[in-house]
Amino acid sequence: MDVTASGGRAYGAARGAGAAPRNGVEGAGEEPDESCTEPPWLSGPGAAAALRRSLAGLHPDDLPDGLVIADDAGLVVCFNAAAVRITGISAGDAIGQPIERALPLEDMEGCRWWASTDPYGGIAIRSGQPERNLLLPGGREVLVSARYVRPWRLGPVERLVVTLRGTEARRRTERSHAELIATVAHELRSPLTSVKGFTATLLAKWQRFTDDQKRLMLETVHADANRVTRLIAELLDISRIDSGRLEVRRQPVRLEQAVRRHVDGYLAAGERAERFSVHISEELPALWADPDKIDQVLGNLLENAVRHGEGTVTIEVASAPNRSQEEGTAVTVRDEGPGIPEESMSRVFTRFWRGSKRGGTGLGLYIVKGIVEAHGGTITVGRPPAGGAEFRFTLPVGAPAVLA
Repeated sequence: MDVTASGGRAYGAARGAGAAPRNGVEGAGEEPDESCTEPPWLSGPGAAAALRRSLAGLHPDDLPDGLVIADDAGLVVCFNAAAVRITGISAGDAIGQPIERALPLEDMEGCRWWASTDPYGGIAIRSGQPERNLLLPGGREVLVSARYVRPWRLGPVERLVVTLRGTEARRRTERSHAELIATVAHELRSPLTSVKGFTATLLAKWQRFTDDQKRLMLETVHADANRVTRLIAELLDISRIDSGRLEVRRQPVRLEQAVRRHVDGYLAAGERAERFSVHISEELPALWADPDKIDQVLGNLLENAVRHGEGTVTIEVASAPNRSQEEGTAVTVRDEGPGIPEESMSRVFTRFWRGSKRGGTGLGLYIVKGIVEAHGGTITVGRPPAGGAEFRFTLPVGAPAVLA
């Protein structure tokens, strides 16, 4: 690999096996460093040569992470563009300088990292340093790991290879996890407090309440327990979606029946029949999908339209091609409420998004998107001409032999 430093300085070729090591220590009789031998996946005929050809034109600036290389004297010979971006140090100021001066790192306790790790001295069995969070002058945080390249085992360090990564992505992940924990704690506190209060009251004063009072308290406990169960189910879905382990158990699904079942449930709960307008095409292709998860998608979209929208809730089911232009089924849920602001459209399906009047965890639409995409479908949000919010998801029909 021809490693060329940013700023036009080239890194010299590594020493040959017979070159005299530093400090006059001869390498004769020493076992070769395992890191210098070809790995097993390069043992095939021509594999190593093919890899070398493919890497021949690779430039350090092509790497997504910061790369800093120092020679056997500890002088920086490579400082790529990502290292410049991450550290804020120019390549011209770093090239040719001692590594501890070009990259003055400190740990969180204020100790100088190069002095404490001493890559060119100390125990010769060390092969590098694992990734850790360090500080540059001015308090800039970077994730740093190092590799000590030796010409043979227990030999002197011939090259010091340091990789740098920014902390922004990790911090975003940590903030997301913290938000999830805070949301879960908040959503669990209210129903659990209610459950504990009502059960404690019933146990202590059972004889003092009438049957109607007992029934009311038990129904409240039951509703709060269902709320906790739903939250736990959402958390499990998020975990499976994020890890790519969401299982889709496909079988024949009649979308028109699922839609009517949800609408009938709202009518039974007291919603007016004229609140809903259902339009279903006469001929729909057979759909193979997970019925429970499709019910979850429909339930979430209809709940959003009923609770947060206004006017008539329109549900349309029709055949439509999916993103691969294959046969599919499209479901549209539309309301006549205030709709979603244009600036929020791109964030609707992210975690914790809530509209100005929205309650809940803000996880429902994120899960809906994950379920639809796990089926190979797509989901979009928009504003219909008459106003309000419009959600439309399309599922591929597929072949039973392939999708089952």
